[in-house]
Amino acid sequence: MSDTTNPEKPREIAAIDLGSNSFHMVVARVVGQGLQIVSRHKQRVRLASGLDNHQNLDNAAINRGIECLAMFAERLQGFDQENVRVAATFTLREAKNSHVFLQRAQLAFPYPIEIIPGVEEARLIYLGVSHTQPGEDRKLVVDIGGGSTELVIGKNFNPALVNSKRMGCVSFNERFFKDGQISPKRFASAQLAAELKLEGMARQYIKYGWEEAVGSSGTIKAIREVLIASGHDDGIITRKRLDGLIEQVLAFKSSDELVLPGLSPDRQPVFAAGLALLLGVFHALNIEKMVFSDGALREGLLYEMEDRFQHSDIRSRTAADLAERYHIDQDHAERVQQVAENVYLQAEPQLGSKKAELVILMSWAALLHEVGLSISHSGFHKHSAYILQNTNLSGFNQEQQTVLATLTRFHRKALKLGEMPEFALFKLKHIFPLIRALRLACVLNVQRSGDPLPDVKLEANDDHWSLVFPEHWLSQNRLLAADLETEQAYWAAVGWTLTIAK
Repeated sequence: MSDTTNPEKPREIAAIDLGSNSFHMVVARVVGQGLQIVSRHKQRVRLASGLDNHQNLDNAAINRGIECLAMFAERLQGFDQENVRVAATFTLREAKNSHVFLQRAQLAFPYPIEIIPGVEEARLIYLGVSHTQPGEDRKLVVDIGGGSTELVIGKNFNPALVNSKRMGCVSFNERFFKDGQISPKRFASAQLAAELKLEGMARQYIKYGWEEAVGSSGTIKAIREVLIASGHDDGIITRKRLDGLIEQVLAFKSSDELVLPGLSPDRQPVFAAGLALLLGVFHALNIEKMVFSDGALREGLLYEMEDRFQHSDIRSRTAADLAERYHIDQDHAERVQQVAENVYLQAEPQLGSKKAELVILMSWAALLHEVGLSISHSGFHKHSAYILQNTNLSGFNQEQQTVLATLTRFHRKALKLGEMPEFALFKLKHIFPLIRALRLACVLNVQRSGDPLPDVKLEANDDHWSLVFPEHWLSQNRLLAADLETEQAYWAAVGWTLTIAK
């Protein structure tokens, strides 16, 4: 990679946040142990306003997003894929046709887009704030976006409580301030809705406690800027100041008329909704004052990109925690993992970056394929898939979780390939060899004896795989030979071929 081999040129990395209201890009240089921001770019895309009643993005919103990505691509010319990370948040999480957006994006933007779960967004926001906000006290971090609000308590770089709630300034504006109308009743309804949304987690957060409340991103930044323009030079957000600001806002009848010092025109339509949301958060969590941090999701993405080359991958810790929580037979899981890797690498000896990432995901799937046994042995592969798809897995984006769930779902029994999910970052032709390798690893270890397996050779040609065992070995292991015959039948039912050479 040219950036790291040339000592004269620092490595440059970029992070892009595809938000519900705006798309943001930040470019930074890796300098020593820190990052030096080179440039920031922001485009108001209003993606969330394109969601219809069926949760599909309309064509106009998709076009606005693609046009913005094409502009960002101009700035990123010459950047390797590994130096760019793109995270899509609430709106693309919610959109049922997000795959259409991702497919069209590939034509204008040569970098993979990750749709990240809400709790992963929250973790990355906390990471961004922690790297940019001085102090080692325990922090409460609040980030109000267009479609979701993230709330995290942690200390240093370690989040302890992580939550993402489906409420944001754009969605609340549609719900409570439709047609731009502002009134005390509408404002009170929005504030109460926010408080009710937080009711279930508020007691836990208050009990855990924090020394400093920190706000990040556009909504809280806009409120802070209005407060500063109103004479509060320190920029600290307090309950009393919020109350005063609400009085000013409620003096206007509509957002079109809402003119306040420090309020930018592009924030004007959603300002009342964001203010009601923040007041609801203050009330629900008994916050007295809040400071603002420039760090957020984008900075979290940047720092994690760099940290991944220096620290253990957080995904490894996540997988280990899950294995412990569901009392997985670690020895057996590791044997399956080793055989699956060995089989796959014989089938796909040439690994590009995409296949290398998939091998890692297959290894974690092998370690976790029996999490569903904690529910029931009957259909446990389906239980495992459900757990891996729906558990909050730190460090994994939405598609990576889908890969884990898919591999575990299809690691045994009939291959119902009609139930395969759609993938945006990967192709089915890349997923199928992983499924085959994991299935064979599970069959070869089905007796759980721990006895070493012989040297099994694999010859692979697309959908036609052939296993070669040492002479006479299978005749001495008739139960395994019978299991392999059953596996052959499963493969044949979907047009795959498994040949056993004895």
